[in-house]
Amino acid sequence: MCQVDEDYRGEVERAAVPSVSKKCVKCKEALAALVIRAGDAYCRLCFKDFFVHKFKAVLGKNRIIFPGEKVLLAVSGGPSSCSMLRQVQEGLSQKANKKLRFVPGIAYIDEGAAIGQSVEERQRTVAELQAVFQATGFPFYILPLEQVLDLPASVVATNPSPSEQPASAYKAAVGHFVETDGSNFPTPQEPKKMLLPHVQESHTLQQLLGSVKTLTAREELLNTLRQHLLVHTARTEGYSKLMLGDSCTRLAVKLLTSISLGRGAQLAQDTGFSDSRYGDIILVRPMRDYSAKEIAYYNHLFTVPSVVIPSVDTKTVDKASIQRLTESFVTKLQADFPSTVSTIYRTSEKLQSACMKWSGAERCDRCLLCLCSLDTAVEEPSAFQATLLSDQLSGSKCLRGSAAETLRPNPGRPESPAPTGQCCSSAGGRDCGRPGSDGGCCSSAKLPETTRLKSLLCYSCALTIRDMSTVNHLPQYILSEAQRRQRRWGLFVSLFFDCVCIIVRNRFSHFNVVFRPSCVIRYTVHML
Repeated sequence: MCQVDEDYRGEVERAAVPSVSKKCVKCKEALAALVIRAGDAYCRLCFKDFFVHKFKAVLGKNRIIFPGEKVLLAVSGGPSSCSMLRQVQEGLSQKANKKLRFVPGIAYIDEGAAIGQSVEERQRTVAELQAVFQATGFPFYILPLEQVLDLPASVVATNPSPSEQPASAYKAAVGHFVETDGSNFPTPQEPKKMLLPHVQESHTLQQLLGSVKTLTAREELLNTLRQHLLVHTARTEGYSKLMLGDSCTRLAVKLLTSISLGRGAQLAQDTGFSDSRYGDIILVRPMRDYSAKEIAYYNHLFTVPSVVIPSVDTKTVDKASIQRLTESFVTKLQADFPSTVSTIYRTSEKLQSACMKWSGAERCDRCLLCLCSLDTAVEEPSAFQATLLSDQLSGSKCLRGSAAETLRPNPGRPESPAPTGQCCSSAGGRDCGRPGSDGGCCSSAKLPETTRLKSLLCYSCALTIRDMSTVNHLPQYILSEAQRRQRRWGLFVSLFFDCVCIIVRNRFSHFNVVFRPSCVIRYTVHML
C-alpha cells in the first residue's frame, strides 16, 4: 500500500498518449486522422467503415425493423439526429454494400413558441432544415409544437401491439424482399408544408409551459408532449416505427436524470434500444452505441449538415435543472475519466422492465402521460406512501394557515369579494384561503382535480404535475382521457359494490340481521 513517507526513487511510468502520427489500427497503412479512445486511432476511410458498420449491425442484431416497413426518423437538427439521417440516406443508396430495407420519412418539431422565438426566426430555422431534408429525397413533415394542443385522446390510450412473430418470419421477409427486388415499396408522399400556427395557439402553449414552476418539470413536460406529437404523426401517416437519435452520451445523462426524478421503474423503456409502450408504434434508438465524440468526428470529417437550434435550457447555469446539472456532471467526469459514459451505458443495457408483456385488461394501469406501467401500486408501509402522507399533511396545513390569515380582520383595507367562479388570487398563482360555499378556499375546486389526476400518473409524472400552478392549462386530450378513466373506474366500483351487496344479502338472508351500508363499503374496499 502507499505510504506518506514512501520514497519513489524510480520514475512513474505513464501510458503513451496516442498521436495522429501513428498508423491506423485497422488498415496498418494510412496515418491516423483521429483518436477515439486511447489506442484507437483510425484513418479517415477506416473510421467511416467502422461508423457505418456499427449502425447496420445494431439494426441487424435486433431485427425489429422488417423489410418494407415505414420508419419515421425524428430529426431535431442536432448532430446526432442529422448523423442518423445520413446513415439512413447512405444505407439506401445504390452504392451501399448492405442496403437498408425500410421506407424512411422525416419528422421535425418546431419548438420556437416554447422558447419565445419570433416568427422570422422560426421561418429561418425551418428554411435551413427544409434544404437538408429535400436533399435526401425522403418525405418530411415539419410540425409546429402547437399542434399538440389539438391531438385526439387516443394518443394517450395504448393501442394493441401486433402479435409477436417468430424468428423465422424475419428471414422469410428478407427472402421475399430480395425476390421482389423491393418493388413492394410504398410510393413516397409529397412533403407537407408547415403552416404557422395562430397567435392564440402559441399563447396557449406558452401559458402551459409558463404554469410549470421549475425548469426540471418544464423539460420533462416538453419531452412528453414532443413524444406524443411524434407518435400521433407516425400513426396518421402509416409508420410503424419511430427512430430516435439518442446517442450513448445522451442516454447516460438520461439514465442518471431518470433515477434522480424517480423514474427507476421506467429506465429500461427510456434508455433501451426499443420501446413498445405505445403498442402499435415502436420507438427505436439505433444511435445508442455512438458517443458524442464519435458523432462529432464523423460530422466534421464528412460534412454532415446540422442546424444549431436553442432549447429551453440554453444559456442556463449548471444548477438550473436536474437535467442540466447531470449533463454537466457526466461531461466533466468524462473529460477526466474517458470510460465514464461507457460504464453507465453498459449498466443501462442490463436493465429490464418488470412487466414487459401486458394484456388488454392492464391498459388502465398505465401512466396518463408517459404510458409506462404505474409504479404507485405499493404496500402501505413504504417510502412512497410516507411521501404521499407528508404531502397531504403539508397541503392541509398550508390551507389552514392561509385561511386563518384571511379571516383576520384588517381595518385599514376593505375586503373585496372575489368574482364568481374565479379565485381572488388566481393572478398570483396561489390559493387565497378565502372560505367558499363548500368550505375551504374559494379556489379549492382545483384541488380535487389535481389529486384525481395524480392517481392516474406514475411517481415521476406526478412530480411534474405537482410543479404546475394549475392543471387547467394541460391539453384537452389529456384531460379528456383522465375523465374517461375516472368514469370507467367509478363504474367498476359501482358494479362491484352492487355485487357485494347481493352477496352479503344472500349470505345473511337466513339470519335476522340488519347490516349497515357503511359495513358493506368497508367490505368492498377490503376486497378491492
